[in-house]
Amino acid sequence: MANHKQALKRHRQSVQAHVRNIHYKSMVRTFVKKALAQQATPEAPAAVAAFRKAESVVMHAAAKGVIPRKRASRKVARLARRLHQTA
Repeated sequence: MANHKQALKRHRQSVQAHVRNIHYKSMVRTFVKKALAQQATPEAPAAVAAFRKAESVVMHAAAKGVIPRKRASRKVARLARRLHQTA
């Protein structure tokens, strides 16, 4: 464990960031799964709404630096492609 004041603070900050990142990553997975589940059903408006919410959550996580921007863009593109294939 660190002994210097700054190192102790940095450790506290990293623990907080870790918890926050886990929360965002979990949200991303949840909303992507919900969007994929909605795409399996024949109701188009619900699938579009679920896609928009998933896109919002994914891009928000990227803006916060939780996931890389290119990964977020790739996730959204793949979701959109699947949405348009089923439509």
